[in-house]
Amino acid sequence: MSETVMPLPRNFARRVVDWQRLHGRQSLPWQNTQDPYRVWLSEIMLQQTQVSTVLDYFPRFLGRFPDVAALASAPQDDVLALWSGLGYYSRARNLHRCAQEVMVRFGGAFPRRAEDLQTLPGIGRSTAAAIAAFCFGERAAILDGNVKRVLTRVLGYGADLAVAKNEKALWTLAQDLLPAKTADMPRYTQGLMDLGATVCLPRKAQCPTCPVSTLCQAQAQGEPLAYPVKTRKLKRSSATLWLLWAVNMQGQVWLQKRPGTGIWAGLFSLPVFESEADLLAAWAKGKDPQYIAPRKHVLTHRDLHLHPVRLLGTDQSAPACEGQWVDADAWPAMGLPAPIRVLLTSE
Repeated sequence: MSETVMPLPRNFARRVVDWQRLHGRQSLPWQNTQDPYRVWLSEIMLQQTQVSTVLDYFPRFLGRFPDVAALASAPQDDVLALWSGLGYYSRARNLHRCAQEVMVRFGGAFPRRAEDLQTLPGIGRSTAAAIAAFCFGERAAILDGNVKRVLTRVLGYGADLAVAKNEKALWTLAQDLLPAKTADMPRYTQGLMDLGATVCLPRKAQCPTCPVSTLCQAQAQGEPLAYPVKTRKLKRSSATLWLLWAVNMQGQVWLQKRPGTGIWAGLFSLPVFESEADLLAAWAKGKDPQYIAPRKHVLTHRDLHLHPVRLLGTDQSAPACEGQWVDADAWPAMGLPAPIRVLLTSE
C-alpha cells in the first residue's frame, strides 16, 4: 500500500449516479425531499446510529416537532425526552440550539450554502455539505466515515487520516470527484452514502457488486480492507457509578436533573454517587436496600459499571440530594438515559 494517489478515476461520479438510480436506497422516509428541516434532522439522527433505529425515531420526532419553528419553541426537556434512547445526547441539545439559531439568525429558513450551514450548532462540514447538496444542489463534498472508506479505497489513498493534513487532502480529492452538473448532486451524494452502507463495508468489501470496482485501486491491489488508514486509537476509560433507586410509599421514584455538562447532561436520572457509602448516606431513612445486579453500559470512549441500589421510604422523608419525586406514570415520558430507563422498566 502506497501513500501515492493515482490520477482521479474518470466517470466515477457518473457511475455512482447511475448505480444509485437503479440499485441505491430509494424509500427511506427522509429521501425524495428537498425540505432542509427533514434532511438535517435525519443527518443528525444518523450520526453514530443505525438506520433501523432512526426509522423508529424519525416519524415520532416529526409528529411532535413538524418544522423548525416547532422545535425551536419547545422546552429542551421535551426534546431530550423524545430523543431518549438514541444516545449521544449532545446531538439533541445542539439540535435544539440549531433550530433556535435558524429562527433568530436566518428568519426560520435554513441557509442554502454549506459554508453558512456550518456556522450552526452541531452541523459539521460533512453534514452541511449533505444538506446543501440534497436540498439546494450545491457542489459540496461529504466525507463521513462511510464515504472516507469508499474514497480511500477507490483512490488507493494510504495516507494516515489521523494526521490533519492528510484528511484535508482527502477533502480536496472528494471535491475534485464531484459531478459537473448540480442536478446530479443529490443522487451522487446519496450514492456515496449507499455504497458505504451496503457495498463497501468495513470488514467485507463486496467488490463484485460495486459499480466502481474497475476504477478501484484497492481492488486492483487485492487489499481493499487495508483502507482507510487511521493509526490513532481512542483510549477507553471506565467508571463505577452507584445509582440510588429511591421509591416512596406512593410508588414515586426520586429523579434529579443532571448538570448541563458531563455524562447524561441535561437528562433526568437516578442520583449518581461515586461509592456505596455515599449512596447510603444520602438517604439514611431508606429501608430494605436491594442490591440490583451490576450492569455495564458502553459509551464511545468509556465503559460505565453501574451499581443500582433500591431503597424504600416508610415516611415523608426524601433523599438528601437534589431531585424530586416523580409519579410512576410520569417518568416514562421524561428524558432518561437508556440504562436508567431499562432499569426502571425492569421493576
